[in-house]
Amino acid sequence: MEKEKLIELIDYTLLSPVASKAVIKTFCLEAITYGFRTVFVNPWYVPYAYTILSPHGIKVGAPIGFSLGGATTRVKVEETKAAIEDGASEIDMLVNLGAMKSREFNAVYQDIDAVVRAAGGLTTKVIIETSLLNQAEKREVTEIVMTAGADFVKTATGFNGGGATVEDIELLSNISQGKIGVKAAGGIKTYEDAVKMIEAGATRIGASGAVAIIQNRKSKADY
Repeated sequence: MEKEKLIELIDYTLLSPVASKAVIKTFCLEAITYGFRTVFVNPWYVPYAYTILSPHGIKVGAPIGFSLGGATTRVKVEETKAAIEDGASEIDMLVNLGAMKSREFNAVYQDIDAVVRAAGGLTTKVIIETSLLNQAEKREVTEIVMTAGADFVKTATGFNGGGATVEDIELLSNISQGKIGVKAAGGIKTYEDAVKMIEAGATRIGASGAVAIIQNRKSKADY
């Protein structure tokens, strides 16, 4: 795959809890330099990143319910609205894993549906933490994500163990059948890793080591 095409598919991400404003600025300038179309930063940094990136047509995304997913739906909805007011144009929400494990699938649906509605048509992705789910749960939650109207199912945060695998991307792709996108995230460190995910069916890549990936050198970052 050509580097330019890969760059179009990558969400450049910096969600470290200790990232300073100076680090975020450098990160944003890298996004401009390398031509990434979308970046993700923690909600507190969305206005700052938006100020730097919006003149260059680069979108800012925000994680919602990060990184455990256990916030109430009301909190996730308000967080979504605030992020959009601050300049976010993509939303990556974390599924309620406790509800999934409790088989309270209607609660899972309502949680996602409420955030999708709050996003008002903006691209919304749902992080399901594949490494924490069994095969049946992965199938069930992907079906719920589609029914709730989200645009993508996403593998992982990178903070809760595990990450994207070729097998999981193939599974999610087979379940979704092109009805929604599949975002591979968590542990993608090399150009080869990213290409394998895309070949398996990923339509978006999330990586904090995006610069290293496109330079075809290994990254130490996981989140």
